[in-house]
Amino acid sequence: MTFRSVNPFNDELLREFDPWDKVQTNTALEQVAAATPAWAALPVKDRCRLMHGAGEVLTRRKEELARIISLEMGKLINEARAEIDKCASVCDYYAVNGEAILADEMIESDASRSYVAYQPLGTVLAVMPWNFPFWQVFRFAAPGLVAGNTGVLKHASNVPQCAMAIEEIFVEAGFPKGVFRSLMITSSSVADVIESPHIHAVTLTGSEPAGRKVASKAAENLKKSVLELGGSDAFVVLEDADMGEAVKMAVVSRFLNAGQSCIAAKRFIVVDAIAEEFIPRFRESVEALMPGDPLDEATTLAPMARHDLRDELHRQVVDALSQGARVVTGCAPEDRPGSFYQASVLDKVVPGMRAYEEELFGPVAIVIRAEDEEDALRIANDSRFGLGGSVWTRNDARGEAFARKIQSGAVFVNGMVKSDPRLPFGGIKASGYGRELSHHGMHEFVNAKTVWIR
Repeated sequence: MTFRSVNPFNDELLREFDPWDKVQTNTALEQVAAATPAWAALPVKDRCRLMHGAGEVLTRRKEELARIISLEMGKLINEARAEIDKCASVCDYYAVNGEAILADEMIESDASRSYVAYQPLGTVLAVMPWNFPFWQVFRFAAPGLVAGNTGVLKHASNVPQCAMAIEEIFVEAGFPKGVFRSLMITSSSVADVIESPHIHAVTLTGSEPAGRKVASKAAENLKKSVLELGGSDAFVVLEDADMGEAVKMAVVSRFLNAGQSCIAAKRFIVVDAIAEEFIPRFRESVEALMPGDPLDEATTLAPMARHDLRDELHRQVVDALSQGARVVTGCAPEDRPGSFYQASVLDKVVPGMRAYEEELFGPVAIVIRAEDEEDALRIANDSRFGLGGSVWTRNDARGEAFARKIQSGAVFVNGMVKSDPRLPFGGIKASGYGRELSHHGMHEFVNAKTVWIR
């Protein structure tokens, strides 16, 4: 097997890389292990200073890095620039707040003095996906490295140039050799890396099956793990919603990144009272999206990252249509080079269909009609996933009460679900466990050590 960097817009092969063998992998792990004690001993303020430098490198190289993202996984160039900006922001957040988050927590007890000291665990292995190839990495790396951990990255096989660029960023920012390494390994090698005595914890963002495998191997080796898996976020439109705003944000929430986001709105749960108004307006906006070259500023719908992903999405759509779902618009692959799928809306989706039960990871929105608010809440929670969700209503109190009843890691009232360095991010149920970002994310991979002094 080789790692192939292929442009999803036109199927052009950009570069190929040979995966590492065991000797190369072990050499890299040993280098990281050698760097770990000195990095952990470095004062937090110095680690923060270096992380601020990483943010500066990201900002300085934004155009170059955004282009790599667009070429390797097909993201619109404006969205790729925004991704790099967001990575710089998470570096700055932990550079500014790291010392306070890691400060000793004084606790009154029967001791003369007692407190919790937050200390690094060691080396964290990150198994990361292709859909946000920089952001997913930096949201683990920024808090993890500032906390005094070292990091190794197993990136998705279709974004090897992104993986190499991320390692280069830390080198350019002045991080000591071995503090962060990208491992050019296949998925079949992940289990061996988890078993390595040089690895002390694991974080994964990816599919449910991958999460089960990684969590199982980590547990077998008694190593902490954090999982951020799939999502099938509810976008609930109540009868008193601002219809114009709901439709506008429905399009953005579903079709950002060609719909390839765990926290994209996927299930549009619309109460019957306004369904016949919402659906035509939604269709009109969706049909206005323009597929094309992601590097062209005028393009508003990117290709999917790979042909196999597009083909699986279409199988899910065909299954729904065979069971009575109705095409509102699209619902077929684009007849053009690259891995494009039409911007699509399916109506009359009901339980038992794959589109209802599974995550649709691409530019297809499903509409599920609800009788009323109570029925909408039932449908929103009728999912094995629990990552995010949103509710749209002009009544903030009503929206907040509804949000508190949704079973998910985050709920936004009159706003698109998004990740923010200041807020914890993660899911429940089959969407995983643990949290990233905020102080919660930094504390996932530290030893909360009790110190008791007479």
